[in-house]
Amino acid sequence: MNVAVDFATHMESASTNPKSYGQILKSSAVIGGSSAVTLVLGMVRAKAIALLLGTGGYGLWGICNSIVELSQTIAGMGMNGSGVRQIAETTGSGDEQRIARTVITLRRVSRVLGVVGAILLAVFSRRVALFSFGDAGYAPMVAILSLTVLCNIISQGQNALLQGVRRIADMAKDKVLGAIFSTLVCIPIIYFFRERGIAWALVSVAGFSVLTSWLFARRVKVVSVKMRVADFFNETGELFKLGAVFLTTGLMVVGVNYCINIILMRRMDANAVGLYGAAWLVGGYFAGFVLQAMGTDFYPRLTAIAGDHAKCNQLVNEQTEIGILLAGPGMVATLTFAPWAIQILQSAKFLPAVDVLRWISLGILLRVIAWPMGFIMLAKNAKSVFFLSELGSSATYLAMVWFAVGHWGVNGVGMAFVAMYVLYIIAVYAISRKLTGFIWSRASWQLISSYLTLALVVSVAFYFLGELVATIIGVMVMSGMAVYSIRKIASLLPPERFPRRFRRLLVKLRVLD
Repeated sequence: MNVAVDFATHMESASTNPKSYGQILKSSAVIGGSSAVTLVLGMVRAKAIALLLGTGGYGLWGICNSIVELSQTIAGMGMNGSGVRQIAETTGSGDEQRIARTVITLRRVSRVLGVVGAILLAVFSRRVALFSFGDAGYAPMVAILSLTVLCNIISQGQNALLQGVRRIADMAKDKVLGAIFSTLVCIPIIYFFRERGIAWALVSVAGFSVLTSWLFARRVKVVSVKMRVADFFNETGELFKLGAVFLTTGLMVVGVNYCINIILMRRMDANAVGLYGAAWLVGGYFAGFVLQAMGTDFYPRLTAIAGDHAKCNQLVNEQTEIGILLAGPGMVATLTFAPWAIQILQSAKFLPAVDVLRWISLGILLRVIAWPMGFIMLAKNAKSVFFLSELGSSATYLAMVWFAVGHWGVNGVGMAFVAMYVLYIIAVYAISRKLTGFIWSRASWQLISSYLTLALVVSVAFYFLGELVATIIGVMVMSGMAVYSIRKIASLLPPERFPRRFRRLLVKLRVLD
């Protein structure tokens, strides 16, 4: 299907459906379904790596990941985020020549940036190894990681193209295939080579990611167009202008994570890094299900209607409701079954990570509340406001982590995460109010207040009532929230939107009339 027609079809459906819960749930189901598959495969991969490497080796794995993330964020120049917006904007214009120029430019720029990033990391591998590990002997490992940076940046460019034209199904297939291939290759490498195989395992994951994304991105057809040098530089300039904002904010996020690992490594040890990484991985599994669905389809949809404040605010409230309904029971389940989750997904050696996992779960629920509002700044192209909000939250988080780790060890990272998101929600709500007059709807406010209160009750119970009593309370709260979420989601959609068999099941369960 032609790119412009494909995109216009999606945009029309978005704009003519005032209550777009169905579209939100559909994209959540597609991306969420693929996330569920990748989640399971990620669990298998993480479990195998944790068992094979232990806490110290897992900490080394975490630092290598941080080096890759930081390097590709810098070298990628924000092309991932700016590419999505640029492709969405040009595709919406319906100008085939302009669409072709933007797509071709994004593809070429991604390849060039990938090569440059890989070369720079290889050249400075000794310095990076000294700073990250305090040992230049890790320089060859860092040099190998440069191949991961090359593959990931190219893959990001291809995914930006798919997201920009809202090929959500292709993105989902890409994620699943990449996860399957990378798991099949990654585990044997770690099994045979242990810590010596960490870098090559990461290279294999990135390699399959670029291969699968290429398989789907090449399906996006554009008209043949002659690109003059001036056209290329004009398009590249537009990408870099917006990319600079995404670069700086992305750099903050990755840089903060990198600094947290370094703080734990220097003030504690590699075991602390491994415990934090394990808790973050487990806590992030379910959050990824909801947040990836938000970022994949919600962002281009919100951008398309950003000029209409009423529709924009309505969509943000709808996304907030769906996000909380989906994430709430999952987060309380993670709080309740944290010891089991750690042992199943990692190993008994990681049980000291239970408390920090509970803090992170609480913080992720706050993140789900804040995310839809945060996208208003991007949709309104409020670059400086978005930059300052991210700078403030990153600096505050890092300062709180430094202070909290000194007093409460690795648990301090989780406490700081919760405190930072409380402040971030207050700030981003005020900003959204200023930009679009946004306020939480009554339905959103009721969900936020009730689900947060219940999550806090479960959290407090584990500190004052003991594991058994608190677990019983957690199970009761989780069950109640799950039933309410299912009923509420069902009430937001007309019955004919459900598959026939699933509709019968819901009727039997008295969820539908």
